[in-house]
Amino acid sequence: MAVSTVLPGAGRRARRAARRPESSPMERAQRLTFWPFLTPALVMFVLFFAAPIAFSGWLSFHRWDGLTEVKSRGFANYVSLARDPVFTTALKNTSLILLLGGGLVFVISFAITVVLRDMADRNFIRYVLFFPVLVNPLVFGIMTGLLFRPSGIVNFLLSHIGISDPPKWLGEQNLMTMIVAVSVWAATGFYTTVLMSGVEQIPASYYEAAELDGAGAWQRFRHVTLPLSWDVVTVCAVFWTISTVKVFELVLVFGGSVSGSPPPNTYTSALYVYEAAFSTNTARDFGIASAAALVSLLLIAVVAVILRRMLRREAVQLS
Repeated sequence: MAVSTVLPGAGRRARRAARRPESSPMERAQRLTFWPFLTPALVMFVLFFAAPIAFSGWLSFHRWDGLTEVKSRGFANYVSLARDPVFTTALKNTSLILLLGGGLVFVISFAITVVLRDMADRNFIRYVLFFPVLVNPLVFGIMTGLLFRPSGIVNFLLSHIGISDPPKWLGEQNLMTMIVAVSVWAATGFYTTVLMSGVEQIPASYYEAAELDGAGAWQRFRHVTLPLSWDVVTVCAVFWTISTVKVFELVLVFGGSVSGSPPPNTYTSALYVYEAAFSTNTARDFGIASAAALVSLLLIAVVAVILRRMLRREAVQLS
């Protein structure tokens, strides 16, 4: 009597093979070319993204000024960050740009989108609004400094309407307000363009039906425009969240207009990392800079994930 021996797992593999449809020659060729095409991008990702993050993670547990010997510090860098009021202020300023600036950007961008939706020359206006995205943020900082300096154009115009004592626009107490305002000004064109690309996909018949039902402008926006462009809004919200961790040039330019370096109460997380690593006023410490960068990256990642979950909606099919 013959006894058949079945290897463990052989039955599962046979069932999967039976269920799997036979692949075509094109599919087999695509599988063969998968790794040759993917490998260059994967190598670039590892070299310029994964490896630097891993090195920063290792360096965050050490002390190093770039010249002397690397010294282990354990979690001391993270403890120092928790006790550093400047780093706390930097996180608060980054959060201010994220929340207040983001709210203003989306309100203004949606308002412009609703106005431009029915305009005949909206493409030209969209190009004009998008132009600031092509300009380096340093240029915005310099332009704003020229406009709002004590002898600038803004104060000159205010003096002609009877305001002889205008606010100190570039004073230390007003710098964060100016930074948020310029950030909103520079980003509005980009987000208007992205939102318009989503709003333009909404069929005009939806608006006509809502108008026939007696819906006003606000009701059409609330019940038609916003729900049907929600996916685009979600993507824009994540983009803005990620971009706030990189706000650096504006603070550096505005701080230079007050003194040799930006005031500590205007620091953002990106500027804190820069000052910790390359400051000429204090000892350089790439360990502290790496720890601050990783903490900022972690917080932004958490906020982005929370936003994605909060803004998640069922997909709407447009017909």
